Amino acid sequence: MYAVVDIAGKQVKIQEDAQVKVPFLGKDEGDKVTFDRVLLISDDKETKVGKPVLEGASVEATVVRNGRDKKVIVFKKIPRKNYDKKNGHRQRFSEIKIEKIAL
Repeated sequence: MYAVVDIAGKQVKIQEDAQVKVPFLGKDEGDKVTFDRVLLISDDKETKVGKPVLEGASVEATVVRNGRDKKVIVFKKIPRKNYDKKNGHRQRFSEIKIEKIAL
């Protein structure tokens, strides 16, 4: 059984007992989180698709850890103008463990 959930504006495919890296949720480690914007639920027999979300469907998860991804380097340069600018960015994320997918 799997589901597609809208988490912080991103669509994430999840399964029960899986750990998924999602955009930062602002919750502490060990906190319970419930997502109610479930777009699709599928098991072996049938698939239910929401328009745009499924009514009454929810996903329960626990925040395992919060962290920061690898650094992305942004480098701007204008040739022959003696201009260059280097900047780095590390995006924050939350890693969650899916406990239950309920319909």
